[in-house]
Amino acid sequence: MPAVDRRHRILERVAEEQTIHIRELATDLDVSEMTIRRDITRLERDGFLRRTYGGATAHVTRSLELAFNARALQSASAKRLIGMAAVPLVDGASTLFVGTGTTAEQLALYLPARDDVTVVTNSLPVASLLGTRPGRVVILGGGVRRHELCCVGPVAGATVRRYHADVAVLGAAGLSARTGVMELDDETAEVHRLMAEHADAVIAVVDGSKLGETAPAAVLPAEAVTTLVTDASAPDAEADALRDRGVNVIVARPQGGS
Repeated sequence: MPAVDRRHRILERVAEEQTIHIRELATDLDVSEMTIRRDITRLERDGFLRRTYGGATAHVTRSLELAFNARALQSASAKRLIGMAAVPLVDGASTLFVGTGTTAEQLALYLPARDDVTVVTNSLPVASLLGTRPGRVVILGGGVRRHELCCVGPVAGATVRRYHADVAVLGAAGLSARTGVMELDDETAEVHRLMAEHADAVIAVVDGSKLGETAPAAVLPAEAVTTLVTDASAPDAEADALRDRGVNVIVARPQGGS
């Protein structure tokens, strides 16, 4: 198993169990304990993990406690797959907008550490996670929505307007060929709309349960989405309808899945 895949497996285990044991993990992945220790050291250096005394276990940092809170439990496995599948799509981007939402947080979780990238986000969990790693992180500021932990309002909007991104990565409360990208409230929708307007490309990261669904606040039409990354639960008819609108649809599947 390549090292990057092994480290993804370690992060998945941490997300599910909150703590990991080196000996058990070495047995499960069929590698030496020393290999697992090196992986944990690398993940700790990149800000993903924090080792406990004695180095026998590793557990999630406060940053990931935010990212993997109760909101992330729904469709957690699918969201992890989507986040991992979206990472290659932003490879080489020098400036990224990352919107709010637990699926967008998964993308941030799996982003490789880079010194030469600027991430502009309205998500406090994303900023908390990436702020411990190489690269520049800009949090929009402004008012904070308590349940979503995201920045909204005129201050947030003004900060977005100061930047231009290669890619905007947006979650959604709903997405369909008919109504486009939708959000639950006007304030979040406005920030995401500005991100899309100030980016060269828009990647929507949306699990299949939200495809074909609508929500109160419109963000942008389907035609404005460059690429949708979703999972195998996405309705085929809706995915095809989005393709007809010019959207590149990628279905994330487990490794070895068809």
